[in-house]
Amino acid sequence: MRLIILGPPGAGKGTQAEKIIEKFNIPHISTGEILRENISQQTELGKKAKEYVEKGMLVPDDLVVKIAQDRIMKEDCKDGFLLDGFPRTVAQAVALDAELDKLGIDLDKVINIDVDKDFLVERAITRRYCPKCGKTYNLKFNAPKTEGVCDDDGANLLQRKDDTEETVTNRIKVYTAQTSPLIDYYRAQGLLFDVDGSKSIEEVTEEIFKGLE
Repeated sequence: MRLIILGPPGAGKGTQAEKIIEKFNIPHISTGEILRENISQQTELGKKAKEYVEKGMLVPDDLVVKIAQDRIMKEDCKDGFLLDGFPRTVAQAVALDAELDKLGIDLDKVINIDVDKDFLVERAITRRYCPKCGKTYNLKFNAPKTEGVCDDDGANLLQRKDDTEETVTNRIKVYTAQTSPLIDYYRAQGLLFDVDGSKSIEEVTEEIFKGLE
């Protein structure tokens, strides 16, 4: 199963991605996580990407496309993958299509999680993550069992520096302007189906699995 999951910042893509990769036993390819790793390790890619990420702006296509292409070529992707955070622009989607065509690979489905802007802002500013295992939580919608502590490894949860109302609002504007055209791009290919991301986690998961049947 070769999938892409779309949705504005805070739509719950990460949470749903965990359930999808568990069901279909495919790797979760999150360019956002890869970028953050590079930023924390201060690699050349990380240094270039840092100024864009911290301002809530999109990282340039050439950097992101290279990351995604290299990842798809790895052995664990031979039976499928879930792309999360890529592509973010139609230009990236065209580049991805060209790369997949070279490899003789076809996408199966594109999942679009649709959520209202105000709901997204509230969800984002209450989001927390585990610095040890990377698991994400939400203080209001998906809280850890013990306040401020990861359920899996007991590490103290942190808030991303870019999860502020101002930055989140800017990210949504950028998404609407540059990424939302992907919805039309993939719908025209007959690959896209919509999911109501304002529902409960379980309801959203059920909708996704139905769409993938």
